[in-house]
Amino acid sequence: MTAYSHFRLPRPTGFGPKAPTRHFALRLALLASALAATFPACAEEPTMAQLAAEVAALKKQLAQVEQQLQQQQSTQNQQARQIASSAQASEEASKTTIGGYGEVNYHNLRADQYDAGGNPIGTANNDLVDLRRLVVFVGHDFSDSLRFRSEIEFEHAKLAGDEAAACGATGDCGPGSRGEVDIEQAYVEKDFSPKLTARAGVFLMPVGIINESHEPPTFYGVERNPVEINIIPSTWDEPGVGLSYQVSDGLALDTAFTSGFKLDAPTNYAVYEGPQDAAKASAKNGALTARLKWTSIPGLTLAGSVNYQSNVSQGDDPSAGNALLYTADAIWNRGPYTLKVLYAQWNLAGSGPRAVGADLQRGWYIEPSYMLDEHLGFFTRYNRWDNQAGSLGPGSTQFSQWNVGLNYWLSPGVVLKADYQHESIPRFGTQSDETTPGTGFNLGVGYQF
Repeated sequence: MTAYSHFRLPRPTGFGPKAPTRHFALRLALLASALAATFPACAEEPTMAQLAAEVAALKKQLAQVEQQLQQQQSTQNQQARQIASSAQASEEASKTTIGGYGEVNYHNLRADQYDAGGNPIGTANNDLVDLRRLVVFVGHDFSDSLRFRSEIEFEHAKLAGDEAAACGATGDCGPGSRGEVDIEQAYVEKDFSPKLTARAGVFLMPVGIINESHEPPTFYGVERNPVEINIIPSTWDEPGVGLSYQVSDGLALDTAFTSGFKLDAPTNYAVYEGPQDAAKASAKNGALTARLKWTSIPGLTLAGSVNYQSNVSQGDDPSAGNALLYTADAIWNRGPYTLKVLYAQWNLAGSGPRAVGADLQRGWYIEPSYMLDEHLGFFTRYNRWDNQAGSLGPGSTQFSQWNVGLNYWLSPGVVLKADYQHESIPRFGTQSDETTPGTGFNLGVGYQF
């Protein structure tokens, strides 16, 4: 027997079941204790009060979650509205257009002067530098077929509250001295079809060559031609309604029913004094205008206009009656060559206009030009006009003017101009103060954007 044989469990005897020994029972007790520690006994079933408390706590948590979701949804909706509003504002802004044009001119001219009897009294020095005009354009497209257009014009850089104080006892600062702010256009236009367009408001009259297209880069010469200042007032706008109709390919008809002139004897019924500029304009007698424009041959534009006014004094002068204007003009482009021709004539009824020769007022000009390249162009122009051409006029009232010069376009929207003008001034003639009279040279810069 070995030394450690006394630690062995006694071997069971016989074949029947035997009670566990003390050591085996101890092992079972230890195993049960371990299992009890590892798998604790199941808790008792909760009471109704405990279940109710747990449900209430879950409801509270659910409400908090719903509140958070609502806040998140509100924030997302607000952000979506802000994005939509910003997109709408951007879209509206893209429908609004801002532009304009302007010109600054220098004149070095000498003009003959005459007294009331037609006797020469010397020569006037018309040496001037002038911010001739600055025009701001604002337009808005409400839709593809409905739009608004406007132009606000500032002339001669400054408005003097009292011209007599600013320019001396006579209030005369020289030709074109009157500072002015003018609404040149402000109208709504609607396309009813590809052929028919209507407008209402203050708009430019469909007469002549430059009245509707008068931005400095679009014409030759530092100043606009004197015929389309003295016979066709420049810029001639009226309040009213108008229709444009495309009769056929190459043939268009423009019509307008507008306010009329208001002329009087102190101005010798000169038509350039007629427009009332929609400034509380007398509307006793209106005017009708119509123009046909033909463009069927490439490079050739032919147009003719008529304007009829039932009373050019708006009934204030019983010696004045109706007036009729008719014009004809042509533009011919052939390569670098362009030729422009215009004729305009007014016939005024009444003993008042007839007594001073204003029953007939007419003028014409011819202007050939040549483009050397895309930047440089040369022109010459002959102008003749008379605002007292009637048989009872004082005589010697016809003006004539030669111009020769060049335009240099720095870009399509910026032009430098220079020209020499020679003007024959009659002894009794009068002309618009928008014309700078005399013989000499002119320089200018013009722009459009």
